[in-house]
Amino acid sequence: MATSAPPPPEAAPPGRPRRKVIVTCAVTGAIHTPSMSPHLPVTPDEIATQAIDAAAAGASIIHLHARQADDGRPTQDPEVFRQFLPRIKQSCNAVVNITTGGAPRMPVAERMRPAVEFAPEVASLNMGSMNFGLFPMLKRYDTFEHAWERDALESSRSNVFQNSFEDIENILRACSGNGTRFEFECYDTSHLYNLSYFLDEGLVQPPLFIQTVFGIFGGIGTHPEDIAHMKRTADRLFGDVWRWSVLGAGAQQMRVAAFAAAQGGNVRVGLEDSLWDGPGQLAESNAAQVTRVRKILEGLSLDTATPDEARAMLSLKGGDTVRF
Repeated sequence: MATSAPPPPEAAPPGRPRRKVIVTCAVTGAIHTPSMSPHLPVTPDEIATQAIDAAAAGASIIHLHARQADDGRPTQDPEVFRQFLPRIKQSCNAVVNITTGGAPRMPVAERMRPAVEFAPEVASLNMGSMNFGLFPMLKRYDTFEHAWERDALESSRSNVFQNSFEDIENILRACSGNGTRFEFECYDTSHLYNLSYFLDEGLVQPPLFIQTVFGIFGGIGTHPEDIAHMKRTADRLFGDVWRWSVLGAGAQQMRVAAFAAAQGGNVRVGLEDSLWDGPGQLAESNAAQVTRVRKILEGLSLDTATPDEARAMLSLKGGDTVRF
């Protein structure tokens, strides 16, 4: 008896597009000091060069602080920002994110000046007051080139990084009128609840770009359960109206990035958050860290979002509407 031919194989379902991951690069920050690494950008030229190189390496967003050129002290003077912002904008398509955090000892009126003046696509916004402990780094360095470096670290024993409800509301009202959206920096669970309050009050609009910060002494730690806890809490509070990004401080930078990226998150790297490019190896540039995290993403079958894809994901106003 003849046997019937086997049925033809079903057509394979079309492949799903690979998920796009926003890579933010925080170029210099206000935590690390010049004596800690010769590769930390300090002058406007160094900040611009490293920002442009990080964008060329694949960063979607460039997060920017400024420093005084002579000694590397953090500054929020708009005239210093003016020395590198136009060059970055003219040289690459990356989204520019200007800090309103400045440095922990600065008053909020000083911290917000550059974002108000230059109306960037994105500004960072710290979502609560906290102990911001930098003093443990004193054990790692015997000498400092500039007196302010030791003082800045030592003073963090007693200083509180103030971000009151009034401070946050003032920044929101001052910047939102310029069409600037926010990277909401959340260092602990309470900061997510603070953000939920501002959402309920109608002072922030979705999609919310939430940067959960791990490993700052005074904030939540870097254990995988800490990361999962922050994500679960944000999922419960914000449902599908938020976009998740993470940063891990110091040696935990790439581990936190890898764990979160595998769970659906976006990532942040840069010399603001870590000076390292592997155990005992100082990163020679911000671009080196961008390259490393992109290799991690590629190993997870994830693609890096282009700046324009990041703009679409975060509903940004576009680089042609900034004031620099």
